Amino acid sequence: MRIGKQNQAFTAIATSDSETITVRGLDLCDELIGKINFTDYFWLLVLGEKPTTAQRDMMDACLVAIAEHGLVPSVQAARMTLAAGPDAWQGAMSAGLLGMGSVVAGSSESAGRYLAEVIAKAEADGTDIETAAIASLKDHKVSKRKVAGLGHPQHSGGDPRADRLLTIADELGVSGTYIETLRILGKHAPGIIERPLPINVSGAIPACILDAGWPLDAIKAVPLLARAAGLSAHLFEEAQRSIGFIMSHKADEAIAYDGKTASRNTKAAE
Repeated sequence: MRIGKQNQAFTAIATSDSETITVRGLDLCDELIGKINFTDYFWLLVLGEKPTTAQRDMMDACLVAIAEHGLVPSVQAARMTLAAGPDAWQGAMSAGLLGMGSVVAGSSESAGRYLAEVIAKAEADGTDIETAAIASLKDHKVSKRKVAGLGHPQHSGGDPRADRLLTIADELGVSGTYIETLRILGKHAPGIIERPLPINVSGAIPACILDAGWPLDAIKAVPLLARAAGLSAHLFEEAQRSIGFIMSHKADEAIAYDGKTASRNTKAAE
């Protein structure tokens, strides 16, 4: 079924013929394989041009920062899926990636869009970013909404990954409006919201790569790619020494049933 207009039947990413494979205007075998690292290639694939050294180093740092964070829900889902189907790595990997929503890992996109929203509001109102940020935080306070990119249940004194990424951005000279906005939000949020709200890694990642030139609409690709690497490690370990059913059993022990009692059990009790 054709949905909508079909007059844009083109792709600028790749093509091939009997003798060559072309990716973003470059010969895959002669100009890319063995001659480009994966982070550069990732940038090239998405944006159509190779990154500068600073752009590559910033993206590298972000990918490393978010690739692994222990037995978070998405990792547990992947490992339990592999335990149930040892031959289905693709299913287990999918289970882990599908679990990356607005709370875990996918929160980077929410934070990036929030930063863009604050910047756009400042431009539309003809005010500075600090004024727009303070107004936004006050609105969050009234509506009792979480501030994307700020706060962490474990690192309440400051997320060390975020601090490191922001330092790297400063050192690479990529810090710009997005990082400025994030820092302003981080400065005023604790006083306005009235609780500790340090900049977290989900706020630092979009701020850093957006200032480096990465497109807002491709933010989600970064944690997805990074976590695929971390999930690969967990799935390999799961295949070697499984803990999937142990996690499942522990969950069964930790969670009590509080539903209705079956009629058979009620009569036995009488």
